[in-house]
Amino acid sequence: MIAIRAAFQSLLFFLFVTLATQATATDHTFGEVTSTPTKIMTGSPCLFRVQMSEAPATLAGTWQGHDLSFAPSSNRHIWYALAGVDVEAAPGTYELQLVATIPDGTVHRETKSIAVARAQFPTEKLRVPQRYVEPDAETRVRIAADKQLKQAAFAHQTTSAEWSGSFRPPIQSTVTEGFGTRRTFNGKLASIHNGLDYHAAPGTPVMAANSGEIVLARELFYEGNCVIIDHGLGFTTLYMHLSRLEVSEGQRVEKGQEIGLSGSTGRATGPHLHVAVRWQGAYLDPAQLWTLHLPELPSPALSTASAPASSR
Repeated sequence: MIAIRAAFQSLLFFLFVTLATQATATDHTFGEVTSTPTKIMTGSPCLFRVQMSEAPATLAGTWQGHDLSFAPSSNRHIWYALAGVDVEAAPGTYELQLVATIPDGTVHRETKSIAVARAQFPTEKLRVPQRYVEPDAETRVRIAADKQLKQAAFAHQTTSAEWSGSFRPPIQSTVTEGFGTRRTFNGKLASIHNGLDYHAAPGTPVMAANSGEIVLARELFYEGNCVIIDHGLGFTTLYMHLSRLEVSEGQRVEKGQEIGLSGSTGRATGPHLHVAVRWQGAYLDPAQLWTLHLPELPSPALSTASAPASSR
């Protein structure tokens, strides 16, 4: 009986030491975890940067109920995820939960609390042709079909970051309306302005804000001639009211490549360019995205080639 008790106590001691060692390893595996901007508000895009003492095979996480996939730097000790906070999200403190898998299969976890403040947005009154406010039955069928096209484009899955370096404004012009404005059309609250409007004379060349794949390039009822670029890992940019499309669906484009010409197609009060930024269903402020200093990432092929063998 004494021998059994001694053996049981030895087992408990072994388990205690093992768990303590794992806890200590977890503490040291994760280094600095930061977010840019340091003050995140509703509608803000943000860059999460995680520094690791040991290069993991993969780093994933969750943020506001969304899955995060991190892209590694060339040495795989620093990892990045481009994310954001929806313009209609509630302010408060949210947890960024991280899971790192080391090449030997060991899993380490870390949690960081991040505060989100409420941004203030104005209200604007606009007048447009009544058919854009109360469409007839035939038009409603077209709008429903357009919605399916956009849903299919947003559902496109790219499992690696296609962007690299900072995003650029698609044209060099003045902003005529900012992000987040609550818009009434002909006296009815219709939407929140989920993008930026730029002054653009008809025919102004419009450039891709970053590299990616064209997942939609066609005319829609409200958006007019519209282009959607998938930049990978659920991050997209949208370009609306174009007079002409210069790209086709399935085509890969590079940062700064011409994708179309500005115009006034769709529900527009005049010639301009509307640009939107979307991350996993959340609309983000493009003006803030342009100011984020983002890292130059290795190409997906290079990143895969440099990964530890056990992670492939």
